[in-house]
Amino acid sequence: MEYLKLSNQLCFPLYALSRKITGQYLPLLEKIGLTYPQYLVMLVLWEENSLSVKELGNRLMLDSGTLSPLLKKLEDRELVTRTRLKQDERVVIIALTESGEALKERAVTIPEQIKCSLQLSGQELEQLRSLAVGILDKLNNLELIRSN
Repeated sequence: MEYLKLSNQLCFPLYALSRKITGQYLPLLEKIGLTYPQYLVMLVLWEENSLSVKELGNRLMLDSGTLSPLLKKLEDRELVTRTRLKQDERVVIIALTESGEALKERAVTIPEQIKCSLQLSGQELEQLRSLAVGILDKLNNLELIRSN
C-alpha cells in the first residue's frame, strides 16, 4: 500500500506548491488592490485588451459562474467594462478601461519580485513552467478526447 502514502502522491506537492506560490503573490497584489484571480483576469486583458467572457473563461479555465463575480468587482472598480454585443446579446465583451490599463504600470514588477522570492534561476523557472504547461496540455487534450 505504498501507493497510498501522501509522500508518494503527485497531487499533494503540486497542490502545496500552488498554494505557496499564490501566497507569494498576495502581499504584492494587495498593494495594487487585486486578488489573485482578479490579477489573472487582468493579465489576460493586458495582453488582449478586450475579449468575450467565454474567451476569457477559456483562457483562464474558469466557468462563467466563477468568472462573473470577478468581472463584476473589476467593473465596480472601473478597471473593466462589460458590454453586450448588439448582433448577439448573449455575448458579453470585457474591455479594459483607462484605469485598468494604467494599473498595468503598477503590476509590471510583480513577476520579477515573484521570481526573486522563489530563489530559482531563470532556467529553472522556465523548466518548471514548461513542464507544467506540457502536463496541462496533455490533460486538456485527454478531456477533449473523452468529451467527443
